[in-house]
Amino acid sequence: MSKIKYYYNTKSLRYERYEEGWKKKTLKVLYVLATGIVFATVVIAFAYQYLDSPKEKQLKREIANLEFNYALLNKKLTQVETVLADLQDRDDNIYRVIFEAEPIPSEIRQAGFGGINRYQKLDGFDYSEMIKQLTKQIDKLSKQTVIQSESLDAIWELAKNKKVMLASIPAILPIQKKHLKQKINTSGFGHRIDPIYKTIKFHAGMDFVADIGQPVFATGNGKVVFAGLDDSGYGIHVIINHGFGYQTLYGHFSKLNCKEGQSVNRGDLIGFVGNTGKSVGPHLHYEVHKNGAPVNPINYYFNDLNAHEYQQILEASQHPSQSFD
Repeated sequence: MSKIKYYYNTKSLRYERYEEGWKKKTLKVLYVLATGIVFATVVIAFAYQYLDSPKEKQLKREIANLEFNYALLNKKLTQVETVLADLQDRDDNIYRVIFEAEPIPSEIRQAGFGGINRYQKLDGFDYSEMIKQLTKQIDKLSKQTVIQSESLDAIWELAKNKKVMLASIPAILPIQKKHLKQKINTSGFGHRIDPIYKTIKFHAGMDFVADIGQPVFATGNGKVVFAGLDDSGYGIHVIINHGFGYQTLYGHFSKLNCKEGQSVNRGDLIGFVGNTGKSVGPHLHYEVHKNGAPVNPINYYFNDLNAHEYQQILEASQHPSQSFD
């Protein structure tokens, strides 16, 4: 119950009951309302500035989860990049070396994607740069993975052919050691004195001195692409294509034991030592070619020679003597 207020009337010299007018009542009400509005505004502003709504709290939790998972995914991508880089290194420097394949150029492995607007659709968001960077990283890894997968497919094909390749590479002496005169006697690869013109010329193979009629064997699996006589100076000779870039030539035969188009295996008899063509004595002229160029045959006797015998034939072949053809 509201209190009754009185005031002293100086005119009537007595206390009289005080009654507020409607204006003062209105002003008092307005003052209370204004104070409430100001207070409410301050409270709302503080809450808006420092307190989160349930929806904002949910969004912040989702953003924090997104950033955590982005960092985790980025770490995993870095680990994948490290593993892929190691695999690429082994592919180029181990696998392809073993199977005599050229390494994949880095400009192919690291090639980017074309088109300046490739990631334009990702623009316009708060995390656009983060998403674009992650997408670029994934695209790069995807392309490198495809290239590496194709490379391993090629290596697998080479591996399946490795047995065939090992059987095809020239790997034995074309004449058995017991049929060579003076154990191992040969004129080697390199510049030698021509036996007829007495000038220095390049000798593209090795000469094995042996009696006429001694057997000559194919040094690796392959196909006979020439067997006969022409004006090359090799006399009656044989050329075998072994595949994988290898060819061998056997010159100055007295008689053949093969024909063109015939498939031969390592150790098959293909002819007999002779003295036909440009030759000054019975011997076998033997050449090994790799990718069209003559190479030193001494590196291709690993199935036949022990270390001591290899040293003997190496020293004999390096002696600056006269060749036999």
